Amino acid sequence: MTTVAVTGASGFCGSHVAAGAAARGARVLCVGRRPGPVGRHVPWDAAAQEPDLRGADVVVHCAAAVGDPLPGSAAEAVMHAVNVAGTARLLRAAAGRPVVWVSSASVYAPAGRPGVPVGEGHAVRGQLNAYGRTKAAGEALALAAGAVVLRPRAVYGAGDPHLVPRLLARVRGGVLLLPGGDVRMSLTAVENLAEACLTADRWAPGAYNIADAVAYDRDAAVRAVLRAHGVRAVVRHVPVRAAGLAARGAEVLGRVRPGREPALTRYAVDQLARGLVLDISRARAQGWTPTRTLASYAP
Repeated sequence: MTTVAVTGASGFCGSHVAAGAAARGARVLCVGRRPGPVGRHVPWDAAAQEPDLRGADVVVHCAAAVGDPLPGSAAEAVMHAVNVAGTARLLRAAAGRPVVWVSSASVYAPAGRPGVPVGEGHAVRGQLNAYGRTKAAGEALALAAGAVVLRPRAVYGAGDPHLVPRLLARVRGGVLLLPGGDVRMSLTAVENLAEACLTADRWAPGAYNIADAVAYDRDAAVRAVLRAHGVRAVVRHVPVRAAGLAARGAEVLGRVRPGREPALTRYAVDQLARGLVLDISRARAQGWTPTRTLASYAP
């Protein structure tokens, strides 16, 4: 029987991976600060120590510090300690075991031609926030160590504590303002990501984009999520420049209120305003097939 160590198993993505591994008959080690949904808890503070991976055959690294902290903030320092230094600690502890490292499409350079799918060879530079920068630095360590690195975009699904809650929080008076016109973008169902995590230890080392089989029109996708949550709202557009100026103002305000992330950031505006479709053919060639789509989304 295979033993799978899942870091961050108490979190959104990690909990789905841990549950999926158990459903396949694997023993599961839930490595992190809190117990996961199944298996045995192995306490680990990614910012301070190496994890105990004794008994593990495969390691799936989902643990990460997420968010959009201001440059120079204490939260940014924590993000580096977890996403970069924590990765180095994990790789030392893995000691040659297969490692699947969950990264993010946020590592890609913002530039790109609209409508042209972004492949794994796209430049990894110029990230717009600390999350993107630390994930890029962490995955560079993982790739150098021979790991499989997965790059999902905008992971959604049951239990999501980040993406959808932030979207719903921006509904005001029955109106949701989105920056710029409608664009095409990739999203990643957490079930599709979990499936990739649990098979990727057998893939060739390297980076792989992970997303749903189809790309979505942003506005239609947003309306589908709102309907699923029973939220009635009209989607309206504001100029990207105006949204960017509002984000700058929120970031300035955030600097005088340390300890709190800004209500709006330029990274968030970019994520919604710029279409990004991922080319997932490399992962498909390994035998991975994404079966879930936004049509099956349920909170």
